[in-house]
Amino acid sequence: MPALPFAAWIERKAGKPFDFLRKVYSLNFSEPYHDPEICGKVLEAIRAEIDRPLRFMEVCGTHTVAIFRSGVRSLLPPEIVHVSGPGCPVCVTHEREVAAFLDIAGRSDVIVATFGDLMRVPGPKGANLKSMQAEGARISVVYSPFDALDLARRHPNSQIVFLGIGFETTAPTVAATVLMARQEGLKNFSVLPLHKLVPPALEALLAVEDLGVNAFMLPGHVSTIIGLKPYLFLAERHGLPGVVTGFEPLDILQALLIMIRQRKTDKPTIVNNYKRAVSDNGNPKARQIMNQVFDTTDALWRGIGLIPGSGLAMRPEFETFNAFSRLGLQLPEVPELPGCRCGDVLRGRIAPNQCPLFAKACTPANPIGPCMVSTEGSCAAYYKYSI
Repeated sequence: MPALPFAAWIERKAGKPFDFLRKVYSLNFSEPYHDPEICGKVLEAIRAEIDRPLRFMEVCGTHTVAIFRSGVRSLLPPEIVHVSGPGCPVCVTHEREVAAFLDIAGRSDVIVATFGDLMRVPGPKGANLKSMQAEGARISVVYSPFDALDLARRHPNSQIVFLGIGFETTAPTVAATVLMARQEGLKNFSVLPLHKLVPPALEALLAVEDLGVNAFMLPGHVSTIIGLKPYLFLAERHGLPGVVTGFEPLDILQALLIMIRQRKTDKPTIVNNYKRAVSDNGNPKARQIMNQVFDTTDALWRGIGLIPGSGLAMRPEFETFNAFSRLGLQLPEVPELPGCRCGDVLRGRIAPNQCPLFAKACTPANPIGPCMVSTEGSCAAYYKYSI
């Protein structure tokens, strides 16, 4: 329990009302979701009920880490095979997009504002934002896109470009930032819009003949925004179960048990197993803000290529906040990172440790590809929890 000032205050008080408040503040709402006894019973049910191989894909980087960190993966019966998908926003950012934001960082009149997990993503000739910052490029790590607005206010003679990387989870906040910039009349703030949408990527993955996935563990964070409806095609057109779930061990085990039972009854559907955070209808207000600023467009994904309708572009009325047009920028043609098989990992074709560079030339200290850079990357999770 964090040492909140209010909690400290009630701790010093006497009387029944304060006894009740102390109980409320002492609750740990995640504790039941990693209770060993409850998790053990669900695991027993999984082992008892599984009657055929289950190859499931999670499409959320946080799930990737949670599955490894909790130890759940090592407890699963051999019939269950875990495959990571394109759920890490840094990892799926295409080589050409990386080259574009490195181009921006090299401009003397620009300050790049970015989340920290992009700093070490390698681009052409091994360059990255971290190395460019060391050489003098003006790059500021921010915790929120609103921090980039503050940079724009404090540096009126510089162009502030926020790198718009991420899925449906982050896009509404970036859209709200653009609305605020317009309201304040800021002329030196823009966004490099490289956001991506999860459902079209799943559709594209299923077009790959050798994917061989029997069920999807659907992202909890993204689903807080989009709800369940965008995933219905998985069950209706492809006959595949999909479970939106949280990130505690019990969440993950329950999701697997739901998948197993759906396959046994041959009644695939999309289930919300994360109701404490996700509404079936998502967050309509967040979507309204996102759709006010952005429109869907085709987008490049690392390892997959161009996916129709899988990205977000600025609507024409917000074009003045589009870094592409403000800076006259195009996505450059660049070669793939030599030897890196991050793309095959993101498509579920290989496990990270099947890449020839894994744990040899490519390590968290010296990453060759983005899947080893990001804390949510599959290669980084394999390295940290499997070696």
